[in-house]
Amino acid sequence: MKFRFLLWALGLLMVRASRNNPEFQQQLADKALTFQLQTADGKIARHYIVHEQRVRSVAGMVEAPAFAIAFKDAAYGFATLQATNKQLAFMQGIQNKDIQIKGNPALVIWFQDLTRYLKPRKKG
Repeated sequence: MKFRFLLWALGLLMVRASRNNPEFQQQLADKALTFQLQTADGKIARHYIVHEQRVRSVAGMVEAPAFAIAFKDAAYGFATLQATNKQLAFMQGIQNKDIQIKGNPALVIWFQDLTRYLKPRKKG
């Protein structure tokens, strides 16, 4: 349940950033694609549609995403996406075959870079 909620919250953050964050919008320029995050068995999945510098989030799987990141299970996916050093967690997961990448790996790197704009703003 935590993984499903995290995927939903990630979508909400991306939707907001695509409306309000010029740096995030710049990363979406010239992109029109759908990608998804899921468990390996496909029981939990959410896909994200990038179109005209906006993001939409939809529950479930989509046929033929530009890329998909499949985690071995929901607990592992949650832990990886919440890791302090996400890049290291992803690299280890891919090496151990606990994370499978389907589709264009360059877009996975683009997505990981995109997530740095989703950190909550510090109140000052």
